[in-house]
Parts: sequence; structure tokens; C-alpha cells
Amino acid sequence: MKKPIIPVILAGGKGERFWPLSRQKYPKQFLSLDGSGNSLLQSTASRLLPLAQNWDNLWVITSAIISEGVKEQLPLLPDSNLLIEPVGKDTAPAVTWTCLEIAKKYGNDVVIAFFPADHWIGDQVAFESTIIAASELASNEEAIVTLGINPTYPSTGYGYIESGEIKGNFNNLPVYKVTRFTEKPDEKTAESFIKTGKFSWNSGMFIFRAEIVLAELAKYAPQILNPLQEKGPLAYSELAKISIDYALMEQTDLAYVLPANFGWDDLGDWNSLERLIKEDKDNVEIGNHVNLDTKNSIIYASNEKEVIVTIGLEDVVIVREGNATLVVNKNRTQDIKQVLKLLQNNPKYQDLL
Repeated sequence: MKKPIIPVILAGGKGERFWPLSRQKYPKQFLSLDGSGNSLLQSTASRLLPLAQNWDNLWVITSAIISEGVKEQLPLLPDSNLLIEPVGKDTAPAVTWTCLEIAKKYGNDVVIAFFPADHWIGDQVAFESTIIAASELASNEEAIVTLGINPTYPSTGYGYIESGEIKGNFNNLPVYKVTRFTEKPDEKTAESFIKTGKFSWNSGMFIFRAEIVLAELAKYAPQILNPLQEKGPLAYSELAKISIDYALMEQTDLAYVLPANFGWDDLGDWNSLERLIKEDKDNVEIGNHVNLDTKNSIIYASNEKEVIVTIGLEDVVIVREGNATLVVNKNRTQDIKQVLKLLQNNPKYQDLL
């Protein structure tokens, strides 16, 4: 492509369900979960550099509390390409402010692509082909393109996108008009969605021209766009906390979905290590683990001098990090957020957050 795509990494998330390894100032995107030594953020940046063509065209938006950590993790990122939110207000303000800043630099016709910092992608070549297909549509049409992931089970934790009529083929990949978005359905509804063959998981990845999304935000979310146009980040204190899905994608008539097939995982909690580290063993083990009759479990010890010893356990997650140890049934990992609220309310445990 003649003009680079401007990839933006959304790096403001907390990743609380990876506690105690993730903390307020060291969130999930800073973690290396696959044993490679590269953090999720670093892997995301490496994946996007071929699309950006160089570091000058790669952008990151993050929160003030972890901005110094982002700089340490991505030392080649220009300071001007790092946008720092004074406080996190979900993805709608983040996307809006970033689009305004990038349009100032590159012009309103620039193609921008947003990517969460904490995804795993299996096939880089297929990933790049998919983004190029989406950018071809976005370059030539009034379109806001989202990538849909083929659902492999009736997840109740993901949003779903229903594909309507086909728009055409771009870079040999089909793109469909979005019929509707459905946020986190119950299991029975998710099963019915999958049976139709028309639904995909919402990946949280978006590709569009700046001028198109800014015009749609002016129409559907002026309460976000207008203050940011006038005041920039100083407007954050008056903005509502809202996702780009609710603020725009569920409102616009310009939404299109490109079903993606490049291997994907959003690494939502500790159970995702089983999908990330595929080994023919009784357990997933990172660190030193001495095992007697423990199976189907996830064991993580960050200190190579420490050891976790288990006897007769099944379906548990055990994580040892610094001065905290987590032991949880694999079916209850979503409840880690509730435990963190208990810690937040107790002054004795503030150093664990």
C-alpha cells in the first residue's frame, strides 16, 4: 500500500483477572505469559510494525498511571505518538481523542486501525492480509470495519456480531454488512447464534478513515467528540465512561464485519494459558512445580528460586507472585475482580493492588 495504515494500540486496560501477576502499575499488557520474554504489549507492537512501516507511524494510547511503563517497554516509540489519558474512561473517549490527534498529523483521509494490547495472534501473514483487506474497504468506502472471530464455543463473555449481506471481496476476503451487535448473551442465546453460522465474536479491532468515524461520532456521540475537540485531554473529567461499541458501533449504519481466520485469543484470564501453551502434560506449568497426583491445573511461579508443591489437586489455578498467592478453582477465575474489591476496601492490603 502506498500510504501506511496508522495502527493504534489501546493499552489502558487493567487486566485484573491476571492478579496477582498483574497490578495497578504493572497490568496484563506488560506481562509475558507465554514464556517468550516478550510482553503482550511488545508482541502487539512487533505485529503492527509491518503495517505501520516504521515506529513513526505506530501510536499508543494509555493511562497516566502506566505511561512510564509503556515508555520502558517500547523505547523506540516516539514520545509524540504516545497519548496519555489522565483517567481511563473506556474505549470511546480513547478512540475519539486518538482520531482527532492522528487526523491533525496525517489528514482526515488517513486510515486508522485500533488494536487491544493484550491479544494473541497465531498467524502473522493471515493477520496482515486481513488488515489490508479491511483498509482497502475503509480507504474507498464510507465504512467502519470490525474484525469478527469465528466462535468455537458458546461464550457468554464476548460480544457477538451478526453478518448481513455481503459487501464484496477485498484482498480476496469477504466483508459483510453488520446486521446487529449483541453484548455478552446467555449460553442458550450464544448457542443459537452459532448454529446460524452468521455470528462472530467481536474482537475489539476496528479499521476506518478518520473523517468517517469523526463524522459518525458527531452524529451519535457529540457529548464525547465536542469536548475533546475543544479541550483535548482536559475534557476527560466531564466525559462519561463508555465503550466505542455502545457509543458508536451499535448506532452507526456504516458498520461492516470482516470474518478473521488468523488464530486469536484475548487472553482474558488465567485459563487462557491452557490455550496459549499447548503441551501434552497433566498441567500447564510456568516456574518450579513439584506434583503428586495433581492434574488439569495451571501453576505459575514467577520467582525461579521458589517452588510450588501440590498434592491431589484438580481443576485449580495457583499463582505465586511476590507477597501474594492465588489459589482458585478454574471455574471461578472471573471472580478475581470481586476479590480485588475486597482488597481495595482493606487498608492492610493496599500494597497488593
